Amino acid sequence: MAKYAHPESLVTTEWVAEHGGDANVRLVEVDVDTAAYEQGHIAGAVGWNWQSQLQQPVRRDLASKEEIEQLLGGSGIGNGTTVILYGDNNNWFAAWAFWQLKYYGHGDVRIMNGGRAKWEAEGRPLTTDTPSYPAAAYSASDGDQSVRAYRDQVLALVNAGSVSLVDVRSPAEFSGELLAPPTAPQEGSQRGGHIPGAANIPWGQAVDEDGSFKSADALRELYGGHGIDGGQETIAYCRIGERSSHTWFVLTQLLGMENVRNYDGSWTEWGSIVGAPIEK
Repeated sequence: MAKYAHPESLVTTEWVAEHGGDANVRLVEVDVDTAAYEQGHIAGAVGWNWQSQLQQPVRRDLASKEEIEQLLGGSGIGNGTTVILYGDNNNWFAAWAFWQLKYYGHGDVRIMNGGRAKWEAEGRPLTTDTPSYPAAAYSASDGDQSVRAYRDQVLALVNAGSVSLVDVRSPAEFSGELLAPPTAPQEGSQRGGHIPGAANIPWGQAVDEDGSFKSADALRELYGGHGIDGGQETIAYCRIGERSSHTWFVLTQLLGMENVRNYDGSWTEWGSIVGAPIEK
């Protein structure tokens, strides 16, 4: 059985139970449900709110370099800290945070395989105690544009026919039946459908029932069966970029594909651009 390309990007729940309290390790929970952290979390974990801390509230963009420096430093994270991310919904927003930390150049960041659901299913303890850590000095890099795609880049590649697109949304969103998941109707677009030429590989197909990632062999078969093999530039997208971050993690960290970008503007942007081509 083939191994993951970058097994160091994952840790097990057992590893977290043994090392989560180590001096150079910081656990960070990032949930879709922003109230989940306060209801219980792994001891020592800090909670990041994806709505208010990992994006700019007025301008639709990622948190700025300065905001990331403040967030990490305020969480007691230095440039040499090992950051372990986990969350609900099979690590949706944990993967989004992972992608952002890689974008801003953090060296050692990992995801707890299986996320919060696996930790709870194994009967491991949660606490409502909020930890406090001394502030650290953090210096982020400028954004690594090699991991991020923008609409004009996507449009140029689509027109040239030189890109592999992975639409990780549900089949109903891909077909245009839904503009957004029923749980987030306010974050829709003007039109339904998908970017021309995209393969529909819903993000959830990459995980097993317990929320952990499928084997490297199973993942290679899944994506390769849709023509996604790393042979050309690959761009993943969803609705607002978090589900596609999960797929970006799979393609780059687990399968080792290079030249893979996450289009975080995703369908909320593309489906509202005047003149942008779509398929239904």
